[in-house]
Amino acid sequence: MNKSMYKKIEKYMLKCMKDSAHDSEHIYRVLYLSLNIASKISEKINFDILIASCLLHDIGRKEQYKNQNACHAEIGGKMAKKFLLNKGWSKKDSDHVKNCILTHRFRGKNTPKTLEAKILFDSDKLDATGCLGIARTLMYKGIVDSNLYETKKDKICLGENKNDKETFLKEYNFKLKNLYDNFYTKEAAEIAKKQKECAQLFYYNLVNQIKEIYESKEIINEYLF
Repeated sequence: MNKSMYKKIEKYMLKCMKDSAHDSEHIYRVLYLSLNIASKISEKINFDILIASCLLHDIGRKEQYKNQNACHAEIGGKMAKKFLLNKGWSKKDSDHVKNCILTHRFRGKNTPKTLEAKILFDSDKLDATGCLGIARTLMYKGIVDSNLYETKKDKICLGENKNDKETFLKEYNFKLKNLYDNFYTKEAAEIAKKQKECAQLFYYNLVNQIKEIYESKEIINEYLF
C-alpha cells in the first residue's frame, strides 16, 4: 500500500475512533500484531486488504454505542466499503475489506473465510488477552456503566450463568477466559499462550479479595441497634 493511501485511511479511522477502550492505539496494536503474524505465514497475503481491514475494523463502534442492538462489525464493514470505493478502490477489494471487518467479532455469527480475515480476527482477539485484555475490558465496562460484580442475597455472583447481570466477572467467564483456544493461525495461538496466566491470576485474585471482604460482612451487626 502506498503511503498516501495509508494516510487517507488512517485519517478516516482517527476521525471515527472516539472511545477509550477501542481507541486508535487499539487499532495500531491490531495492525502491528497482524503484520507480525502475516510475516511468519508462507501463504500469499494481500497486504493492502489486511492493512485497510485492520485500520477500519472498529469504525462502526460509535453507532453501536448509540444502539446496543446494532452490530459495529456490520456497520463498520459498510462504512469501510463506501469509503474505499470513494477513494478509487475496486468493488472486489472493497468487498473483501468489508467481509474482513464483518467477520472479526468474537461473538459474531459470521466466521472469517479468507486468510486476511482470519489474521484480523486473531489479532483483534489477541488484544483482548492477558493484561491488556483485562485493562481494556474494565475500561469498556465503565463506558457502558456496567459493574465490577453483583451480589445476590449478600453473596458474590461470579457471572457464570447467562442470566446473570452484565458485569466484569461475567465478561471474563463468557469471553476473556474462552479466547485462548479460538485462533485460526498457529502464530496467534502461540502469542496467546504467553498471555493466559496473567489474566487468570488477575481474575482469581480479584474474586478471592472480594470474597474475603464479604466474609466479614456480619460485623455490621455490631454497630446496629
